[in-house]
Amino acid sequence: MTVDGTDFRIEQQTGQGKSWYSHKFHGPGLRYEVGVSILDGNIVWLNGPFPCGDWPDITIFRLSLMKFLDYGERVEADDGYIGEAPKFIKCPKKDTIVSGAQKKLKSRIRSRHETVNQRFKQFAILRDVFRHDISIHGDVFRACMTLVQLQLEDGEPLFHTNDYIDINFE
Repeated sequence: MTVDGTDFRIEQQTGQGKSWYSHKFHGPGLRYEVGVSILDGNIVWLNGPFPCGDWPDITIFRLSLMKFLDYGERVEADDGYIGEAPKFIKCPKKDTIVSGAQKKLKSRIRSRHETVNQRFKQFAILRDVFRHDISIHGDVFRACMTLVQLQLEDGEPLFHTNDYIDINFE
């Protein structure tokens, strides 16, 4: 699977300062870790929400998903996860012994994951500043994630990456 964090804007939270700060949009936010199947593009993992400032992607990964990986099993991610490469993560800066075709495939797979993250933001409640009680943000996100997954299954799939699927990832 590919794994990536995705941030969503929220109203300023009192008394927490930088705990909520997202560098992606320079304001308070909540972060979710999302996993997407490399083979079929389905959403297969979700963890969150976490206050953006206190929870970088790598910390969220270490908290949970990393513990579920079998010996020798790794996920594909961006360089925000470099601290666990190459044992648990395959990321661009640590992937030095790959062919041009493998680099192209891995880039395409990570781009496909970003498409999933963008689909979450088609919903105004996630695209705009969340102005409701943040205790329900997780439920709202899960509802929107379910709708995105249903879109993937019912006629709006992600672009294919299987042109290169026979390439050995080791």
